[in-house]
Amino acid sequence: MTLLISFAALFVSVFFLQLGLGGVVPLDALSGTVLGFTAEQIGTMGSAHFLGFFVGCWWAPRLMGEVGHARAFAAFTAAGTTGILAHMMWLDPWAWAGMRMLSGLAVAGCYTIIEAWLQSKVTNETRGRAMGVYRMVDVSGNLGAQVLIAFLPPAAYVSYNLLALFMCFAIFPLLLTRAEAPSAGPAPRLRPKLAWSKSPLGAVGVVVSGITGAAFRMVGPLYGIAVGLEADRIALFLSAYVVGGALAQFPVGWIADKYDRRLVLIGISVASILGCVAMIAGAQGNVVTIFLAAAFFGFTTFPIYSISTAHAHDFAEQHERVELSAAQMFLYAVGAIASPVIASALISGFGPASMFIFIALAHVLLIVFGLYRMQVGRTPPAHTPYVYTPRTSFLIGRLLRRRDD
Repeated sequence: MTLLISFAALFVSVFFLQLGLGGVVPLDALSGTVLGFTAEQIGTMGSAHFLGFFVGCWWAPRLMGEVGHARAFAAFTAAGTTGILAHMMWLDPWAWAGMRMLSGLAVAGCYTIIEAWLQSKVTNETRGRAMGVYRMVDVSGNLGAQVLIAFLPPAAYVSYNLLALFMCFAIFPLLLTRAEAPSAGPAPRLRPKLAWSKSPLGAVGVVVSGITGAAFRMVGPLYGIAVGLEADRIALFLSAYVVGGALAQFPVGWIADKYDRRLVLIGISVASILGCVAMIAGAQGNVVTIFLAAAFFGFTTFPIYSISTAHAHDFAEQHERVELSAAQMFLYAVGAIASPVIASALISGFGPASMFIFIALAHVLLIVFGLYRMQVGRTPPAHTPYVYTPRTSFLIGRLLRRRDD
């Protein structure tokens, strides 16, 4: 209880951040459809989000060092709030793409600061409990954001104003807490080659995870519209995906700690292809089958990133873990930036099923590469503990520090 109280301000800020920034993703897709934006333009907004996210991951540690945690957090939150509020003032898809860059910047910047603050306060004894609560709050806020969309009219001032209010609420707990802000540590160096040198399979896995997650999160509402779901049903559709992904973490983590992670990654990729098949087949059924397919798709695809990062960390030295996590986040962003544009163009040109054919092909490549690496790659000497790894900032590696076996 003492631990929970000491981090309460940070956790409340995380929850409101998720309500605001997590809600703008599906709301933009629904609003863009109402306003007559093309699928490609809506996909471009999703890619712009991850471009801003990457810039924020790089910039946030440096800004923290210059102005401190609280001021940097306020600055990034203000950027995200500005991006949300400006939507209904300028109804242009390319302007919205710029606003979504601000949202992506805010996601990366705010989470970098919160995770740096947590890292400075946790000990090895409290790390597990703190991260457990952190993940629970993060997932709850994400789920709440998806449900919220069911009640917000698309392309309306009131909807974007409400999301902006949540962003404003996120500022108060962190700025008004009596807890002393930590001193800023050194920013991790960004060395993408490190991820490849430690584990080529892990590097490819996080790229495929970026392709999969970004396509569904950013373009999934277009798929829902294309298969006949109403706006309130789309919110539940996205919620089913999040719930499925959350439920997967414990069983998949147990398997990944018990067996060869290369084999587990190949197996979960096979399951992901089945998830894509379920999404295509589910569209031919009723609403229940679509929701069940979305939950199964989330269950099979969410763990890809965590398994890939765990496999790479099996080969890393203790002093390399933070920079390795940063390199993996960079590769995730590479896949996530390209994916929404490709997925939206496929839906526009070939129908909703084409997005999942694209995702399935990415997993086929991961399976083939995984089988190849099992033939030529070295077996890790021991497993580091599997942990659910959020894709939030370059500093997440410090919070999810694995034991040096």
